[in-house]
Amino acid sequence: MVLTTRKYDVIVVGGGHAGCEAALAAARMGLSTLILAIDLDKVASMPCSPSIGGTAKGHLVREVDAMGGEMGKASDASAIQFKTLNTKKGPAVHSTRTQNDKNIYHRTMKAVLEGQANLHLKQGMVERLVVEGGAVKGVVDQTGFGYEAGAVVIAAGTFLSGLVHVGQCAIKAGRAGEFAAYGLAASMKDLGLEMGRMKTGTPPRVHRDTIDYSQLEEHRADETPCFFSFSSTHAPLPQLPSFIGHTTEATRNVVMENLARSPLYCGTIKGVSARYCPSFEDKAVKFPDRVSHQVILEPEGIDTREMYVSGLGNSLPVDLQIPFVRSIPGFEEAEIIRPGYAIEYDYVNPVQLRPSLETRKVDGLFLAGQINGTSGYEEAAAQGLWAGVNAALKVMGRSPFVLDRSQGYMGVMVDDLITRGTLEPYRIFTSRAEYRLMMREDNADFRLTEMAHELGLVGDDTVRQVRERKAAIDREMGRIRRVVVKPSAEINAYLGERDSAPLKTGAPLDQILKRAKVGYDVVNTVAPADPPVEPRVAKQVEIEVKYEGYIDRQLAEIEKFKHLEKIRIPENFAFDAVHGLSNELRAKLIEVRPVSLGQASRIDGITPAALSVLMIHLKRQGGQ
Repeated sequence: MVLTTRKYDVIVVGGGHAGCEAALAAARMGLSTLILAIDLDKVASMPCSPSIGGTAKGHLVREVDAMGGEMGKASDASAIQFKTLNTKKGPAVHSTRTQNDKNIYHRTMKAVLEGQANLHLKQGMVERLVVEGGAVKGVVDQTGFGYEAGAVVIAAGTFLSGLVHVGQCAIKAGRAGEFAAYGLAASMKDLGLEMGRMKTGTPPRVHRDTIDYSQLEEHRADETPCFFSFSSTHAPLPQLPSFIGHTTEATRNVVMENLARSPLYCGTIKGVSARYCPSFEDKAVKFPDRVSHQVILEPEGIDTREMYVSGLGNSLPVDLQIPFVRSIPGFEEAEIIRPGYAIEYDYVNPVQLRPSLETRKVDGLFLAGQINGTSGYEEAAAQGLWAGVNAALKVMGRSPFVLDRSQGYMGVMVDDLITRGTLEPYRIFTSRAEYRLMMREDNADFRLTEMAHELGLVGDDTVRQVRERKAAIDREMGRIRRVVVKPSAEINAYLGERDSAPLKTGAPLDQILKRAKVGYDVVNTVAPADPPVEPRVAKQVEIEVKYEGYIDRQLAEIEKFKHLEKIRIPENFAFDAVHGLSNELRAKLIEVRPVSLGQASRIDGITPAALSVLMIHLKRQGGQ
């Protein structure tokens, strides 16, 4: 192997959302970092939906931002529509979503990568990993040139043995028009990593001037944008509408009458599809009583006429995609610019990973993104940051960075993956988080920025601002608890307008704020702060006051949860020697190798009785 003259601390393979965050994290922690991408003109590409965020996904973006990551900033800088979802529900599930100009997103992220100290960009396809004595030593590209490093992060997306399907045409590609990485996939299999096959896809893109918008419902951006990044102050781009339409029985008939020509249903595709983002073939077959399905027409950018048709993902041949698309009202004259397609790719069973996302088989080898069986830009970015931080810590000889399930959606996702694995593309949901009231979008910086500062991911100014906001919240909470509001015409008129009972005796201001339909404006009405608090502080105060009882109960639940997490299981613990467990449970414990009793409790099939048996044997074998 011919080696470069320099040794890098960390090498990141892949320039997608996971790769970008991994490389930036390692470089910002002061380590010499190399990012290798097959095509540097596709760094941070958005090959599927031109959007970031959504339910629970927005939480991940906020957490990445709070940890010093870049996705939130790049999304705000390229957003052409801001939306906050679930606003009629509680704050735990409020989620930010943006539509983005995908080219501006790419250019914004690439400029950050190129300007980052300690970070080197090179174009090349990694062909194999160099492993000696059970530890990764570097990588070799397709030309035979090698790069040496102390740790390697693989963030290969859909490129491992990627196969694109359009009808019966199957093309070896990581994405349409891009090379697939077959050598790297074979190299990972040779290392003994258990791998599987998954499938995802993307819908057609149509020319915006060929759509009859009078038959579609227009949806505009929120008047007041809610930014992903805590540092963003304004939306720099024009805000564009999206449009909603619906498929017809004719749309369904095109699919049902031609299933034999769909690689998904004629047996060509072997990979497992995502239930939560089904192709239209799946919708037609699995929901036979549903005549119509929603489609969303979204612009892919300001300076392009390409429109993304969300909801029409399919793998039909092109001659069928044309009548398929044109069967939708408003799309009768639609011109397809890029056909939809399905793609199969290899992934690694994530139960083979440590909580740091390091593989147990190869020391210093970390995996992030779709290679771990996940789907989505946001899931990839969060794993990328997590793996990049831990690769850096590995080289530095420091303890791993791990969040638990009470600290962030990132912690929920990683714990789900390494404890339960996944047999289909994994997607984050708010329902996966047991402590979601404590892990809201709005408090991600309070939860995580101090940790990011300790790791060297954010500077002193950032953490100082977070501390000052937290102090302002505490001051305002204390103030409104001390203020007693007496009955008056003014306050009772305010309460009457909100269908709330009038005051008959004096009441603490925080108790009035707890009432339904009463917002923080009641504070400004009867006892405004001097000087006024900033809107973010006011929002936090209102949430903490209104949900105080629920928050207290969840904090008590978290204390119980942390008790089990504190009971650690040694890495060499002999699960096969634990008597009183079924062979099936012993096999699962050996496969997952949980690091704590808490993690063991979340393995499928583990009962309270089994947990008690495990605890007894853990004490006998010297566990803590």
